[in-house]
Amino acid sequence: MVGDTIREVDREVLVDMEQIQYSEKYYDDTYEYRHVVLPPEVAKLLPRNILLSEKQWRLVGVQQSRGWVHYAIHRPEPHIMLFRRPINYQQQEEEAAAAHVLPK
Repeated sequence: MVGDTIREVDREVLVDMEQIQYSEKYYDDTYEYRHVVLPPEVAKLLPRNILLSEKQWRLVGVQQSRGWVHYAIHRPEPHIMLFRRPINYQQQEEEAAAAHVLPK
């Protein structure tokens, strides 16, 4: 069902990427957070009460760096997607990439 709904969004609504609004990041001791506000015409086509995978939210038109997880649904305003990732995610990615680089 989720996959079908995402395809509907792709066919029926051409999302103007400028209509998607991104919050600044905010933090606690463990995670960095941000919320993304979708245009109403996209939000109404998404399944209710289901968290989207990275592949799914990218198909909807959300664009952000890797590692973000759609972790909660803001029930009063389902067009607002809540994301988080570990606070040191980018540093860990860079260290992992550097470890795979072989010296010449």
